[in-house]
Amino acid sequence: MDWDKLRIFHAVADAGSLTHAGDTLHLSQSAVSRQIRALEESLNATLFHRHARGLILTEQGELLFDATKSMTKRLDAAAARIRDSEEEVFGELRVTTTIGFGTLWLAPRLPKLYEKYPDLNIDLMLEEKVLDLPMREADVAIRMKEPSQADLIRKRLMSVHMRLFATPKYIEAHGKPETPSDLGNHRLICQNVGSAQVGAGANLVQTLLSNDIPSVLYVNNYFGVLQAVLHDLGVGVLPDYVTEDFPQLVRILPEVDSGEIPVFLAYPEELRQSKRIAAFRDFVQEEIISHRKQLREKGKL
Repeated sequence: MDWDKLRIFHAVADAGSLTHAGDTLHLSQSAVSRQIRALEESLNATLFHRHARGLILTEQGELLFDATKSMTKRLDAAAARIRDSEEEVFGELRVTTTIGFGTLWLAPRLPKLYEKYPDLNIDLMLEEKVLDLPMREADVAIRMKEPSQADLIRKRLMSVHMRLFATPKYIEAHGKPETPSDLGNHRLICQNVGSAQVGAGANLVQTLLSNDIPSVLYVNNYFGVLQAVLHDLGVGVLPDYVTEDFPQLVRILPEVDSGEIPVFLAYPEELRQSKRIAAFRDFVQEEIISHRKQLREKGKL
């Protein structure tokens, strides 16, 4: 099969349009169309259903697209390894983590990484969905549980605890709960137990809701929970790492704790020699060591 035709087919299948694929490839629509027709003739198969709204893959087209996606990911991995310099750190690094950890812990610390490696381009993908690292949906992941996929290098970074927090202004206006049953007189801000989150966090929320809390604000990520708490809306269930950057928050009911939630960094075995991965891994570890040192100095560890 002609590799150039496969490349053009992949772009068309990904874009769902000859015009958009042509823009990406810097080819005219007619040139793209000719290449697709030639590929279909060589395979003696129809790869697309054509209609007014664009192009839809046929069953044969889906099979070929699955193959080209796998090829593209492997080529990207090879290109990444080739581009990695022995002395310099540069190029794209795709990092995936949860919305909460990415917005509240990682993103605020990235200026230090860019200061050290100004030619590094980070694609930060924040979502609760676990991306497939061996299939190169991302280069490196930080997750709240140990990854189960094979062929991954994994390292435990730290532990997180889900706890209750409120602002001094909220406490002054509404009082401070002294027992879990007192939460019935307050608004709880948390993620819905059915939303994508670590099991320990969901279990803690479920336990808290058993106190017949009449007013609850559900937010589908911890960044939103934090914003609501900072605006004095109630008592929030938050990961403990946010308190370092928001020291004004007051911990409520110190005995209420989700228990230890492990945080892991993982990346594909084939990227073991990547200078970008190593730079990012070392940066995260250095920041965690610094974070622990600050906690010890404040007597919180």
